[in-house]
Amino acid sequence: MIYAIAAVTLLTILIGVLLVRERLSSVRNGEVPAGYFKLMQGEALPEQMIKTGRCYNNMFEVPCLFYVVGTLYIVSGVENTAGLLLAWAFVLFRSAQAWVHLTSNKVLYRMYLYGGGILCVLLLWINLLIEQI
Repeated sequence: MIYAIAAVTLLTILIGVLLVRERLSSVRNGEVPAGYFKLMQGEALPEQMIKTGRCYNNMFEVPCLFYVVGTLYIVSGVENTAGLLLAWAFVLFRSAQAWVHLTSNKVLYRMYLYGGGILCVLLLWINLLIEQI
């Protein structure tokens, strides 16, 4: 379980690095004045910078539920195949969702991948609760 948690953490860090790169590039290219970042408002932003920022913010929504349930698996000593498969499925869904978000940004694909991730987290919680009975 800890490796799946580490994978989502690394994905978040990677998207954060991409976000910094996009912001720096937008400032260097003159698309966004550096002063914009004081309050994060007042300018029309390049699409790629918006997508990357929203993708990064998304990594602090549903993945937080994954971090909590994964940590509970570890501290309670629950180790089962279903939990591990669901955790890695979540990693794959989140990675694919981030890829789609940062590239083609096809909303329907993102929605299906988001739903898959939500389902994985829900099933992780159910599996954990069953194991605790």
